[in-house]
Amino acid sequence: MLVVRGAVNREGFTTGAAAVKKAEDPNIKMTMRHIPEKNLHVSTPTWWLESRFHFSFAEYYNPQNAEFGVLRVLNDDLVKPKSGFGTHPHRDMEIFTYIVEGKLTHKDSIGTSESLGRGAVQYMSAGTGIRHSEMNNGQEMLRFLQIWIKPNRSGLKPNYGSRVWKQEDRHNKIQHVVTSFDKYASDKDLGEGVIPINQDCNIFVSEADPGVEQEYVLSANRQLYMVCIEGQLNASDLLQLEARDAVEIKAKKDEDLTLALKADKTAGAHFLMIEMALA
Repeated sequence: MLVVRGAVNREGFTTGAAAVKKAEDPNIKMTMRHIPEKNLHVSTPTWWLESRFHFSFAEYYNPQNAEFGVLRVLNDDLVKPKSGFGTHPHRDMEIFTYIVEGKLTHKDSIGTSESLGRGAVQYMSAGTGIRHSEMNNGQEMLRFLQIWIKPNRSGLKPNYGSRVWKQEDRHNKIQHVVTSFDKYASDKDLGEGVIPINQDCNIFVSEADPGVEQEYVLSANRQLYMVCIEGQLNASDLLQLEARDAVEIKAKKDEDLTLALKADKTAGAHFLMIEMALA
């Protein structure tokens, strides 16, 4: 863990036990915990699926790594052609799926059926209960990130939706893809633009060309979980994220935090950020 004082650069941060002891120091600007890809749990091998679990899930039971604020699940799934997740149930969870490569075909118990490709999002408010399947009916490998967010209340009416964006919407810019209904223009999903969910949570994605630097402001009293999906990403000259690495970042309770996110000069960077209230 890194604990950063003052400006967000390489000066004045501490690590390890010393960082934890100083966590209440008023000069501390943020804390940062790196989760390298090698530390993710890889699912039990099957002929069709390889999953990397960021948090306790399925056969990976770890009560010390059960969640990050309202973020309960983040799985990085690789599904071979002509296979997938057969019909199964969910309830009382906001589920967000971001397709990285291949095509994901979704069918559910409320009558939805569609196939989505790279950069598209499917989302589901499981509420009182919904059954669905997620299949790779194509000839190419399917990769997607599936994210479960705890809802702000149980017993919601089940709902499903999707968005298909252009690559230019996230090219060298940070695209806002998920927000809270509390900040949305309607009490119902309008079917276009940013996706509303039943939780104080925001999700952003970006595909940055080599060497492109972007700024993101993490508001005071908020926290962020960021995944480098592809390429490599430098976070404020403090941390280099390789492909599939993640980082937890927590801002101070009374001060905004500006992060400089620079894509690798050769590989570029494709990344996703999940932002929420400080836990």
